[in-house]
Amino acid sequence: MRIVLLGAPGSGKGTQAKLLVEKYKIHQISTGDLLRAEVASNSELGKKAKSAMNSGQLVSDDIVLGMIQARLSKPDAKNGFILDGFPRNIPQAQSLDAMLARLGQPLQLALLVDVDTDVLLKRVTGRRTCGSCGAIYNIHFSAPKTSGKCDKCGGSLQHRSDDNEATVANRLNVYQQQTQPLAHYYRAQGKLRTVRGIGAVSTIFKSACEIIETQIRPLADVMGKIEAATAKLAAEKAKVKAETAKATAMAKAKAAKAATAAKEKIKAKVTPAKASAKKVAKKAVPKAKPKKTVAKPKKTK
Repeated sequence: MRIVLLGAPGSGKGTQAKLLVEKYKIHQISTGDLLRAEVASNSELGKKAKSAMNSGQLVSDDIVLGMIQARLSKPDAKNGFILDGFPRNIPQAQSLDAMLARLGQPLQLALLVDVDTDVLLKRVTGRRTCGSCGAIYNIHFSAPKTSGKCDKCGGSLQHRSDDNEATVANRLNVYQQQTQPLAHYYRAQGKLRTVRGIGAVSTIFKSACEIIETQIRPLADVMGKIEAATAKLAAEKAKVKAETAKATAMAKAKAAKAATAAKEKIKAKVTPAKASAKKVAKKAVPKAKPKKTVAKPKKTK
């Protein structure tokens, strides 16, 4: 199950991602979390990312893709993943598709959590967080019983400085220009499905699960069977290859042994023949007769 979640800031896609992770036992891959983890581990990618951030630059797509690839290469990502926060534009989506194709893990679904702009503004600008226990409220949709106080621990509720209307409107504008075209990109691939992100979290989650069950589960089952059959075939091929190599090695050893035996046999036949030939040659050569010494006559004076 390989999913990319799309949605504007405040759409609630992060909440849905956590629920999907819990239900389907797959991992959420957040580029923000990956960046923090790589920087903390002081890895090569982390050093490059830290250098870019320290100099006030955006972390390059190559670095982010490298982090995603490293994460997807881990055994726990084998059963699938949910990508949250990446890609943010079409060039990133194209690079992501190329990288996933190399890994043999193409995306199966792009799930868009669609929320109207006016609702998004209220969700973000109305957000309040407890400074003590971290509980989250919204003055428009889930206000605390006592204004400014946490219902759980009585702590003071805080409003993030960047959750103002001007900043949020700007973030939504950037989303409209850069990220929303991704919907058209994935629709052209036949992978885009949309869930309305308005209403109770449980209702939105139920709709998201229905989409996944309809679109991915049957495909995942088929892909699982194909992968199992491919693995079985590969194992059988490896077995045949090993057996062939073993038989070839045994045949070579047998042939070498036979060749050695043949050589020894020939050698055994040749050695007595050579000895016999030497004997015959020895008999055929006459012994040299000793030369007679003739005494020279003495001279008379």
